[in-house]
Amino acid sequence: MKKIRLYTPGPCAVPEEVLLEMARPFEHHRTDWFKGYMKDCRAKLKEVLQTKNEVLIISASGTAAAEGAIIGCHPPGSKLLTIEGGKFGQRWGEIAQQFGIDVIRHEIEWGTAIDPQVIADYIKKDPAITAVMVVHSETSTGTLCDLEAIGKITNAAGKLLLADCITSAGCLPLKPDDWHVDVAITGAQKALMIPPGLGFVALSDRAWSVVEHNKTQHAYYLNLVKARKSAEKNDTPFTPAHLLIRGLSKALGILLEDGIENVWKSVAAMAVATRAAGQAIGLQLFSKRPSDSVTAFNAPEGVKVSDIRGQLKERYGIQSAGGQEHLKGKIFRIGHMGYVDDMDTVLVIAALEQVLYKLGHKFELGAGVTAAQRVLAERL
Repeated sequence: MKKIRLYTPGPCAVPEEVLLEMARPFEHHRTDWFKGYMKDCRAKLKEVLQTKNEVLIISASGTAAAEGAIIGCHPPGSKLLTIEGGKFGQRWGEIAQQFGIDVIRHEIEWGTAIDPQVIADYIKKDPAITAVMVVHSETSTGTLCDLEAIGKITNAAGKLLLADCITSAGCLPLKPDDWHVDVAITGAQKALMIPPGLGFVALSDRAWSVVEHNKTQHAYYLNLVKARKSAEKNDTPFTPAHLLIRGLSKALGILLEDGIENVWKSVAAMAVATRAAGQAIGLQLFSKRPSDSVTAFNAPEGVKVSDIRGQLKERYGIQSAGGQEHLKGKIFRIGHMGYVDDMDTVLVIAALEQVLYKLGHKFELGAGVTAAQRVLAERL
């Protein structure tokens, strides 16, 4: 018998009490019963995302929430700069192009973070740029950008800053209001600890001003104006994924009971421990500016990523992630988000050691676990 152990960077493991909450009998969604959950989630989301802005709940993925924000924030005459250092950065540029938005797609080496000065130079050279979109934590490469520094630049220039916070919200330090993030986007199945199916977006007053004056460029289902109007009544403009919202209420309560800064601390400790373990057993970290939400390692020479991931799953029930596009077969990724703790981290490192040992990678068995436990003992 093997347990399913999720270490993927989404969907992430969900607490048992959240799953049980969603399994209980439910009522119709156009009722006070549902509106009570909506009201509760609206308040809790602000605390978890560290914002005073309304956080809209969209019955769709984080990608859908981002699409609605990109469309709404770009009326005719707008110009968007996207920073693309991974699969998800690319996605936002593709969406902008598909909807006919004038977009500059700046590519950077995967595994590196954008130098904020590059954004400043773009804005200076091209005053027509009205918005910049970045990925805070690029899941495909395990890389974190300096969102706070970027926010200072865009704010000083009077430009909107849209941020994909899908693998940072709820697990990494994130302060959208203080960092001048005009649009913060995230999704359900990462650090917020529920199954896929909900997207979230928080807009600043400056962003809302653009959206409200945009009379021609709006999605129908992903219409943020409609979503906000309904949210004011603790409702949704279309049929909601109401059992997910019920589970969300429970999951957010768990995060807030722990304290969001304590969650950040715990995720950081697990990530540092995993990186220390990798170094101790001869694994090379892929990212030059690693994110704490997911760690990406290069496969050791002579060892296939497919064998590492396959044996982790077959022998221990551990589900990890591989690389995407040109990184497929070159890296494997271990997530630190969702319902995982420090002992789960020790477990996955121990399993990884056994798999690599049997695959012929040369190292001192137990070195990774020892390195990880030293970090966890010192930091937690």
